[in-house]
Amino acid sequence: MKTVKDVSAITGVSIRTLRYYDEIGLLKPTELTDAGYRLYDNKALEKLQEIMFFRELEIPLEDIKKIMDNPNYDKGQALLTQKDLLEQKRNRLNGIIELISDVMKGVNTMSFEAFNDEEVQKILDHTLECMSKESLEEQIQKYGNIENYREHLKSGFSNEQAFADVFKWYGGKDKAIEAIMQSTGNTDGLKQEQDENAEIYKRFMASKEAGDENMAREAVERLAENYKKMFCLDNARNILLDLAKEYLEFSKLAEATDKQFGNGCSEYVAHAIRKYYGVSFR
Repeated sequence: MKTVKDVSAITGVSIRTLRYYDEIGLLKPTELTDAGYRLYDNKALEKLQEIMFFRELEIPLEDIKKIMDNPNYDKGQALLTQKDLLEQKRNRLNGIIELISDVMKGVNTMSFEAFNDEEVQKILDHTLECMSKESLEEQIQKYGNIENYREHLKSGFSNEQAFADVFKWYGGKDKAIEAIMQSTGNTDGLKQEQDENAEIYKRFMASKEAGDENMAREAVERLAENYKKMFCLDNARNILLDLAKEYLEFSKLAEATDKQFGNGCSEYVAHAIRKYYGVSFR
């Protein structure tokens, strides 16, 4: 048996709070001494631990009492639910910490200023320079001449939603331009990253079959690192969450992913990404 002072020292819950839990019937002491001192056994400590988990999820004391007083209350199932919710909370906080780290490094995460004409021309010049001679000739043949092809590329800049997404991924226009200008058209580097992506997706499917959440979390971490390389990103959170959304909307991308890696792959990856970043499932 432990006194209220002992329990407070072990758990960090104040003596005043323990007394209040007793008063409202949330956590009664195992017994009272003749002198009126509260004593708690191990079972009472286990119950207090459950209460602390609920409180970490910011559930009101009144609701905790109703849950735990319910005759159908399943402690094991409650712990599993608490674990899942706390992991989501932790991961959501990790995502916020990543964004704060970006801001501290000087990354503007809220800039959505559109490209001006000079910037568009600069990007188009660089894109054409990076294309292989064969690819460029193929496009010129398709569009009639290089100016028509250039106009086709320029028309893509009118897609406001697409560029809002790009700015969100990079944290602003300047960072997006910097990433675009870093691209060289080197297919060898791209193939390595594509091969790495394929290995990661095979890992996702292995974790799906094994029901191994740790393996899935590690696969998301690898995918984030590979996306950073592929797209010259500081933080892959937004682009991966957009990928998850695309998968869950059963797009052509989801269809192609399932065809390549197995049925259910895209949905599994989407849920793994959302769980990793602590985003609720909608």
